[in-house]
Amino acid sequence: MDINQTITNHSSQPITRQLLKSWLKEYKRPNDKISALKSEGLLTSVKRGIYIAGPKSHAGRPENPLLANHLLGPSYVSVDSALSFYGLIPERVYSITSMTTKASRAFDTPIGLFTYIQLPLPYYAFGINMVWLTNEQYAMIASPEKAICDKIINTSGLTLRSVSNAGNYLLDNLRIDEEILKTLNIQMMREWWIFR
Repeated sequence: MDINQTITNHSSQPITRQLLKSWLKEYKRPNDKISALKSEGLLTSVKRGIYIAGPKSHAGRPENPLLANHLLGPSYVSVDSALSFYGLIPERVYSITSMTTKASRAFDTPIGLFTYIQLPLPYYAFGINMVWLTNEQYAMIASPEKAICDKIINTSGLTLRSVSNAGNYLLDNLRIDEEILKTLNIQMMREWWIFR
């Protein structure tokens, strides 16, 4: 097996250490080969046990939302990252924020910063979509409604005492277009709110 070609063929997905070892089963010391592939720039370690094709492989790489799903699971991309993905906020987001049922944490990787915020069940499980990113790449991302709910719940010091207060926050602070807000499923958001 040509390991370089195999890595290139799988460059659109995160590559786990277990998968690498299965590709390197003919090696007596697969960990040494993995280290060599990293040194040669054919693999990049994103987190312990998770790799992507390196810069010398001349291949693509997984999109950040897909990578975020793999760095800590279960998780889904949400808040500003999801709002930006859907084009609901004008700002560009440089780190990926996800929700998880596990403890909150962050990974500062060669690809960028990935932050995870803990949410309780059953609220965590509502409003998650499997979203097509590119050819062969799908990721778990909050629906626009869930991303807004997650943003409100996780904004420190934010207290919304009225509908107009909430509207002002969404329109003025987040700068979400009013016409887009009118298309959201408010009833679904109300149903989730009781579980937060």
